[in-house]
Amino acid sequence: MGGRACIAGASILLAGCAVGPDFERPAPPQAQNYGSAPIKGETSSAEASGSDTQRFVAGMDIPAQWWTLFRSPVLTRLVEESLKANPNIAAAQAAIRQSHELYVAERTSLLPMVQSGFSATRAEYPSNSISNPTVSPTTTYNLYTAQLSLSYVPDVFGGSRRAIEAAKAEEEANRFEFEATYLTLSSNVVVTAVQEASLRGQIAATERLLSLQHQLTDIVRRQRELGTASLADLLAQQATEAQTAQALPPLEKQLGQTRDALTALMGRLPADEPQETFVLDALTLPPDLPVSLPSKLIEQRPDVRQAEENLHAATANVGVAVSAMLPQFTIDANAGSSALNFGTLFTPGNNFWSVGSSVTQTLFDAGALLHKKRAADAAMDQAAAQYRAVVIQACQNVADTLRALKSDADALKAGAAAEAAAKASYDLAERQFKLGAISFVTLLNAEQAYRQAEIAFVQVRANRLADTAGLFQALGGGWWNRIEEARNDETGLTGK
Repeated sequence: MGGRACIAGASILLAGCAVGPDFERPAPPQAQNYGSAPIKGETSSAEASGSDTQRFVAGMDIPAQWWTLFRSPVLTRLVEESLKANPNIAAAQAAIRQSHELYVAERTSLLPMVQSGFSATRAEYPSNSISNPTVSPTTTYNLYTAQLSLSYVPDVFGGSRRAIEAAKAEEEANRFEFEATYLTLSSNVVVTAVQEASLRGQIAATERLLSLQHQLTDIVRRQRELGTASLADLLAQQATEAQTAQALPPLEKQLGQTRDALTALMGRLPADEPQETFVLDALTLPPDLPVSLPSKLIEQRPDVRQAEENLHAATANVGVAVSAMLPQFTIDANAGSSALNFGTLFTPGNNFWSVGSSVTQTLFDAGALLHKKRAADAAMDQAAAQYRAVVIQACQNVADTLRALKSDADALKAGAAAEAAAKASYDLAERQFKLGAISFVTLLNAEQAYRQAEIAFVQVRANRLADTAGLFQALGGGWWNRIEEARNDETGLTGK
């Protein structure tokens, strides 16, 4: 009895340890800022549409549906539709389900395997060579066998537990890949909508500018006919009009391609283009901008969390490789019954059973297991380096976006001033023209300068909106604030 207790105690002790390194989460970055990129304060502002001040708020949480901060019901509707219909989301959900099932399958390695079997054989033995193997009086006989087989591989050194650990980490990595896909898709829809609004504004301003250029060309042509303008004047104006007209087709091409991109993001074919359109005035600039320190950023970025889980899996796989180099234990048991007649299969005297155990140790494999262990070590080093690279990239994304937002605000302030000055100049020219103080050509030139400033202002407004969306994406997009049940519905694991 004491011997059995010792054996049981040893088994528990062995089951409590697992070979290979234990995974430890990498230490978070200690940096308290992003270099000279702004993490507090506010941006510059101007008295113009889309030129409001934006405040950097340290530690501000990000809502799960951050795109609603742009206050566009149309944009919100299209983002939510794309998150339901885009095939990349469906693919990421399927990857999670696959990895989950593989994880559940891996967990069964800790339990014994029980199989049942039944066989029916008719045979004849050579009576001149061997004795009758049965109690049958004839040389031919039937043999029916039914049995249960049990096979159990004790996880003495923890190799199975390390494999389960790796499978769970791979499942978590796929979950974070889904979150990254979710975030990228929603961000792409917002940025594409902003780009469409920008192109529509640029096209409208360019068309107005082209109309002015055409009027100027007609005036110079009449002046040429009257002898008050030279041929060189007419050719110069025609060249200017042609240059303006030349700028329009590329903008129209970009708009068409942007609409195609938006349609594809929504999981549709080009023929099923959405009816909704976007203009800049329908998008509101969020006044408060979240800023997370690098130590918090690594918790929020799904790509960083995915890289961390990849490192976790690689670390566990080292333990799997080490376990394969150690003795392998197996316990087998069989029980069943054999009879010459099916009707007597389970009668007394026909039963059999066996119990056994074995241990094997590889003595020579030409170094195969050793090299597999070294390969696992290299894979762990690779995953660690890739994790550091992703963290650096994440911090760079935030720093770049913060710098861009400050620059966008300054550019927007300058653009607003330029547009206001051009508009004031045009208004003055219009009043002077009505009084007969200047020619119509001078008036058109003033309006032309105003329309060019208007085009530039449209571009800087769009840049600020797009970079604002980029900041929410760079900070992780608030995926952690989605209700857990909703996240399970999205990944297809509800109730599991």
